[in-house]
Amino acid sequence: MRNLTMLMDYYELTMANGYFVTGNKDKVAVFDMFYRTNPDGGGFVISAGLEMLIDYILGLKFTDDDIEYLRGRNMFDDGFLEYLRNFKFTGTIEAVPEGTVVYPNIPIVTVTAPIIEAQLIETMLLICINFQSLIATKANRISRAAGDSIVMEFGARRAQGPDAAVWGTRACYIGGVGTTATVMADQQFGVKAVGTMAHSWIEFFPSEYESFKAYAEVYPDSCTLLIDTYDILESGLPNAIRVAHEILEPMGKRLKGVRIDSGDLAYFSKKIRRKLDEEGLKDCAVVVSNSVDEYLIESLTKQGARIDSYGVGERMITSKSDPVFGGVYKLVAVKEGDEFVPKIKISENIEKITNPGKKKVYRIYSQKTGYAIADLLTMSDEEPDFSDSYAFIDPQMPWKNMKFRNVDAKPLQVTIFKDGELVYEKPALKDIQAFVKKQLDSEIWEEEQRFYNPHTHYLDLSQKLYEVKKDLLAAVQVVD
Repeated sequence: MRNLTMLMDYYELTMANGYFVTGNKDKVAVFDMFYRTNPDGGGFVISAGLEMLIDYILGLKFTDDDIEYLRGRNMFDDGFLEYLRNFKFTGTIEAVPEGTVVYPNIPIVTVTAPIIEAQLIETMLLICINFQSLIATKANRISRAAGDSIVMEFGARRAQGPDAAVWGTRACYIGGVGTTATVMADQQFGVKAVGTMAHSWIEFFPSEYESFKAYAEVYPDSCTLLIDTYDILESGLPNAIRVAHEILEPMGKRLKGVRIDSGDLAYFSKKIRRKLDEEGLKDCAVVVSNSVDEYLIESLTKQGARIDSYGVGERMITSKSDPVFGGVYKLVAVKEGDEFVPKIKISENIEKITNPGKKKVYRIYSQKTGYAIADLLTMSDEEPDFSDSYAFIDPQMPWKNMKFRNVDAKPLQVTIFKDGELVYEKPALKDIQAFVKKQLDSEIWEEEQRFYNPHTHYLDLSQKLYEVKKDLLAAVQVVD
């Protein structure tokens, strides 16, 4: 288990030391992790990163070297450093399961813990959820754009570091990608690694034909040939067809595919498909790569491209078109006695005003269609009754008389850690991917899945939560 305890912002330590020195180390606080805007102007996000967060929490431990480093900064109380020496996370973490479709401003992760513990895990919690949710969402967009075509993850060499490559592949799989070029992702997570050859293999041999022939002889059962090293239509494709007929077919084998990594992908894919079909190679797949994303795939589809499989690299593993996921971690309550006292952050930017208090989040489903029509935030001590009609507040139009009727409601968060102990059974990765597909097939409106101008999913507040928020805003003293 990797110890990433010191992967934090320095201000988390200065605040933690301050809480200790002022006698507040045991004061319990509640933090919500959420985000404000969907990446790429999309309609939703695929949440991911929970498994990495669990591993991080289980490995939390300040070593002797960590303590001595902090002592050398001459900023921290000796009692605080001894507290860190025996540090263990003792709080409760609730979160939406990985693969849950989520929307802006709903709590993805909620931490209820002594204030020092809750504060010290902030940076790493955000690293886990922000990056993997971003990549899972991008991969899902690309997979949906590809339709029935296969999508393979080819991004390791463009990823921003080894963890981004391996955990990014895992996130891509959650989003709907089937295979990867990254061997460690297969070894660690079981995402099947695939691959054939590079241009260097072809350049190494005296001729392109000899390179194809050698490859087919070594890998007759899985032969896909890269045909754009010299000339796609005049050299690469004819040599691939020759190998299919002269080398593979006498062995009772078939050419699995041809791949291009450059040029006009729509034009060449149609030319290649026509020639392969003429040669009796209708089962030979056309594979393309080269800076592919959902926008290019949509364009290729409109152009009638004949592509069976996409290798997607940098634009997926970095979410190049929108590479920053703006998840935040905000204090929403402090426990006083047996009660959680709501806290609020106020900003000149309306969208940055937080929803206060320890809360529950529900997904509201139409009983008629089974589709999700909204999410609802309530205070944690509320027990909403949806059996008849349920009055709520639309925060965008609080003056309207709004009610849910004929709906079912499902709490979105589950308990991951309870009093410091892991109580959650992590699902298999393939089950997370299947969970994403089930939601998109039967729960999430097609209008929310559009790439352009998607329908906005509603986030509503209980009347009690709305009144708490309004009272806190009204209580703020502004100095003139």
